[in-house]
Amino acid sequence: MQELQQSSKVLCSGQRVVDLGCWPGGWLQVASPIVGAQGRIVGVDLAALEPPLDLGNVLTLVLDLASADAAEKILQALGGPADVVLCDAAPKLTGVRAVDRAKEEAILETISNLLPKLLRPGGSLIAKLLECPEAQAIERAWRQRFRTRKVTKPDASRKGTTERYFIGIGFDSVDAE
Repeated sequence: MQELQQSSKVLCSGQRVVDLGCWPGGWLQVASPIVGAQGRIVGVDLAALEPPLDLGNVLTLVLDLASADAAEKILQALGGPADVVLCDAAPKLTGVRAVDRAKEEAILETISNLLPKLLRPGGSLIAKLLECPEAQAIERAWRQRFRTRKVTKPDASRKGTTERYFIGIGFDSVDAE
């Protein structure tokens, strides 16, 4: 996250930030001092952070992003729409390519459906994409929703990984489809 922040500068003091797929908490720890005491960060994951983070501007929710009331609960905890959505969510891999791709696609579709509900117009997104046709389709859709966009693979990524990160700035809340 530090490398992505250094290249994009999407996080700033006083922002409201949502971290989707926040376990084990590394991105929360990077974002917390940047948004500062005036900012607010809500981390969401299926798993609780253990041990919990002791950061005054961070609240974590154990929540299924696909649940019908996920956006409402996140917005309530955040106090309004997010300036930035971070997403490092990934499925637990089974080793069965078709199953793993279907799980990745489901996560990306869930994130896409949540964006217009969670992210304020003009806001920013940093999201992990794995290399597969399903992720490419989501990336194309996201490219239409942001004024500035790029895909990058940080130097800190593990060798051999297919993960890349989409960085979008200037969210258009009107559905581009």
